[in-house]
Amino acid sequence: MRILLAVDGSEISHRAVERVIALAAALKTPPELHLLYVHLPVPIGFATRHVSHAALDAYYREEGEEELAPARAQLEAAGMAFTPHVHVGQPGETICHVAGQLGCELIAMGTHGRGALADMMIGSVARKVLHLATMPVVLSK
Repeated sequence: MRILLAVDGSEISHRAVERVIALAAALKTPPELHLLYVHLPVPIGFATRHVSHAALDAYYREEGEEELAPARAQLEAAGMAFTPHVHVGQPGETICHVAGQLGCELIAMGTHGRGALADMMIGSVARKVLHLATMPVVLSK
């Protein structure tokens, strides 16, 4: 089974990691686990006027790795193998796109993360994933 575990560094995403660890323990064979953080894009016009593409890519990678660190630690402590991914884009759409590209059979994620105010204004990432996903989605809260 291929699982995409989307995290954002929030307490809720830590619970999603715990849920995936528990699910993996119940499976006969360990899942192929993909750990994903989606970084919102910096407004391109602003960014390209002030920093190089290489510097922007390094920023996304560094921030993404920092956000993945707690989930990585949880998975490593549980002895689970995983492949980390950092992507840039709109989180809901990117999560579903990556899950499809990787051939995942399940998406696991938290119901909300750091952006409670943003969720009220632009909609929930979890809601977007539920709307767009072509595979089952496990939400943790």
